Amino acid sequence: MSKHLKRLPAPVSWKVTRKVHKFVTRPMPGKHALNECLPLTVLLRDLLHHCDTAAEAKRIVVNGNVKIDGKVVRDVKQGVGLMDVVSIDKINEQYRMLIDRNGRLIPVRITADEAKWKLVRIENKTTQKGGVTQLNLHDGRNILVEKPQEYRTWDTLKIEVPGQRILNRFPFETGNVCYFIGGQHVGEIATIAGQEIVSASRPNIVYFKEGFSTVKEKVFVIGIKVPEIKLPEVKVI
Repeated sequence: MSKHLKRLPAPVSWKVTRKVHKFVTRPMPGKHALNECLPLTVLLRDLLHHCDTAAEAKRIVVNGNVKIDGKVVRDVKQGVGLMDVVSIDKINEQYRMLIDRNGRLIPVRITADEAKWKLVRIENKTTQKGGVTQLNLHDGRNILVEKPQEYRTWDTLKIEVPGQRILNRFPFETGNVCYFIGGQHVGEIATIAGQEIVSASRPNIVYFKEGFSTVKEKVFVIGIKVPEIKLPEVKVI
């Protein structure tokens, strides 16, 4: 795998200038795919503007000033993706990584209390040795549960960070509020009206009360009746 990344072919989810410089920091392999995360260098320098160069961003990170999901990170190439909580305690700033209407990852300012938890989507369920059920989540983490019948794939969990205690569950069902992480309506929210289970290899289709539909993989439940998280502000022209 290449250790370098040019700005022109960088993921479209990165809000960086493309022609001013030739290269940009490439995130190390981790819990998020390359096109679903951005490195701390880009977050601190290009989005939060806490520094002007990659060297300054590295100095901030290696000194232990940045936490992701409540844990100190010292690798400036660490990738941050959807729903990750980034904290800079020295200046009392906390952010949740979300996706805007242009499909780009952006930090949304949150409070210190909101930084103590995050939302994760159940991507899969597996059975471990001894019959214990493990939930495989969208951010690469896994949680063992004692009552697997209470959890279904595509449900969203509200978990404590850095611990993984489950605080709440938002099921993927009619009437709940969801957030689009891809497609034509990326960055918007809508209410689930129903879904069509397709028996073929094609993805299942989800219908919404707002009058449109999309594939299930692009839907992220964020609350029951009302959103649990603070969403990015939309500029009004």
